[in-house]
Amino acid sequence: MLVAHRIALEPNNRQETYFTRACGCARFAYNWALDEWEKQYEAWKSDNSLPKPNQMALRRKLNGIKRDKFPWMLEVTKCAPQLAIMQLGRAFQNFFNKRAKYPVFRKKGVHDRFSISNDQFSIEGNTIRIPNLGRVRMREHLRFTGKIMSATISRVANKWFVSVALEVQDIPLPKAENQGAVGVDLGVSVLATLSTGETVKGPKPHKALLQCLKRLSRSLSRKEKGSRNRYKARRKLARLHARIANIRSDALHQLTTDLTRRFHTIGIENLNVKGMQSNRKLARSIADMSFFEFRRQLEYKAEWRGGLVYAADRFFASSKTCSICGYKQTELPLSVRKWTCPSCGVEHDRDINAAVNLRNIAVSSTVSSACGEESSGSGRKAGTKLASVKQEANSRFVHI
Repeated sequence: MLVAHRIALEPNNRQETYFTRACGCARFAYNWALDEWEKQYEAWKSDNSLPKPNQMALRRKLNGIKRDKFPWMLEVTKCAPQLAIMQLGRAFQNFFNKRAKYPVFRKKGVHDRFSISNDQFSIEGNTIRIPNLGRVRMREHLRFTGKIMSATISRVANKWFVSVALEVQDIPLPKAENQGAVGVDLGVSVLATLSTGETVKGPKPHKALLQCLKRLSRSLSRKEKGSRNRYKARRKLARLHARIANIRSDALHQLTTDLTRRFHTIGIENLNVKGMQSNRKLARSIADMSFFEFRRQLEYKAEWRGGLVYAADRFFASSKTCSICGYKQTELPLSVRKWTCPSCGVEHDRDINAAVNLRNIAVSSTVSSACGEESSGSGRKAGTKLASVKQEANSRFVHI
């Protein structure tokens, strides 16, 4: 299993200048390769006798011309342009396999990162040593032990980070406390409602800092392009965006860690987040909650602790279905937060009822799978369930 540990760096001025140059070199190589790929592909479509473009051929071509045409590439590590082209090859592979969109050109200030292979750096304590650069201080030690595969150095706002990818056999975490099963209903007014009746209010950092965000955006738009004041305003705005992202990420990590520590079986909804954001009245609030990131964190943390996450079918009416007798309402507007079942007469809180239904379908699906049967009903099939830690875990890339 591949695990990535992301650690903040403390570079000096010379090291920060080197990082900036390496990021520019990697960005240029990526954009150059993407442009060459498109040209060669158009030529191949008109003449099939020509070879199809691939990342290996583009890497060889760049190596042959960079000394004469791009001599400034020699000032940084050779891994920066080469691994950028390899990343482009994987991006095209994901596009052809319909796992991602068509690759786009990288932009300065947005995609400031470069990667280095495991033979080009070493980690000793809280420092990372890079050839021709020296030791760069890290804010903490590497948490995991295993074979180091690669490292990616990136910039977010005015801070530098290194993401070290390792191949580990097992994550030394205790098993889930197994307080039973739980259903989690995600919402806009509160981040999560549990089937136990607990509610978790999201921090809503974008909404809380919206006025400050507008003020800094307005200030940036009034600065002259290319001026020093515009550069300062852009950095202030970038730091605020990074702060919003950090607040949101911290809240999600605390919630998902608590859930996977307490419960072995967790039922959630397979939400169509992109479709939900088409509602212009709710799009900002939905994006501020970050539903997709919640599910991503929940799945890999449950796998580490030997738990199970079951995602119910997208069309499963968790809010409209009575959790006591199974009666299904035909209509239930979002404005209705409580409703009474006409069949059994029980009064339901909309969110708690949905969470209970998600818990019930997760439990029934788990029991059916344990008996060797396919789960029936509205739940998704075994593709959404996570294997126990006792079994061989699937290789995946997880950021810590």
